[in-house]
Amino acid sequence: MRGRKVKYVIAGGIVLAALALLVYSGAKESMVYFYTPTEIREKPDAVRGKALRVGGMVEEGSIRWEPQQLLLTFVLTDGQSSVPVRHKGTAPDLFKEGAGAVVEGTWTPDGYLRSSTIMAKHSEEYKAPTEPETLEGKKALFKSLMSGGKQ
Repeated sequence: MRGRKVKYVIAGGIVLAALALLVYSGAKESMVYFYTPTEIREKPDAVRGKALRVGGMVEEGSIRWEPQQLLLTFVLTDGQSSVPVRHKGTAPDLFKEGAGAVVEGTWTPDGYLRSSTIMAKHSEEYKAPTEPETLEGKKALFKSLMSGGKQ
């Protein structure tokens, strides 16, 4: 009887260890690290081929759109360094020059970020109109949304 219990405990321990190893390896492979353009420029070999997120501002005058190929290129900067980004597909509605963005993708050996996802930052400010049901209130709401909360 006692030998049988020991076998079950050992088998259970092996199964738990195997499950823990599978969970750990799955979580490690799906992790996406956040970097700034400066960090990428400092260690490009360390991030090459890995899934990563890069946050910064879209540099003024850098957006290029090729509609036939659905190719969007732009430069992301943190004020010290900048990285070129290539994205296949369309950008989110709030994506524009001078605005904050977080790009998810991989760093290529050619020295650019191949983007799979673009997340545009939106304004945290919201001003509810004082008279939402009137035409003037609706105009004020529309104006605040279009100006990004700046009035």
